[in-house]
Amino acid sequence: MTVTNIVQGIWAFSAVGLIILVLLHSPKGDGIGAIGGQAQLFSSTKSAENTLNRVTWALTVIFLGLTVVLSAGWLPK
Repeated sequence: MTVTNIVQGIWAFSAVGLIILVLLHSPKGDGIGAIGGQAQLFSSTKSAENTLNRVTWALTVIFLGLTVVLSAGWLPK
């Protein structure tokens, strides 16, 4: 395995992880769930939301950083 393949694997993992974490975030607005009273059904605690935000931002930085490195061709092939 080359360094490029390893970095591409980390990049793909961070992309999938970022998608999953964004989908796990609680919605900021009530939306249509407020009509039936279901808005607070899946609310999370404050500490869990803070941790989720930190991990999401960390994966975002990793994903964007690796995107720049891979697209610029800075790694040996």
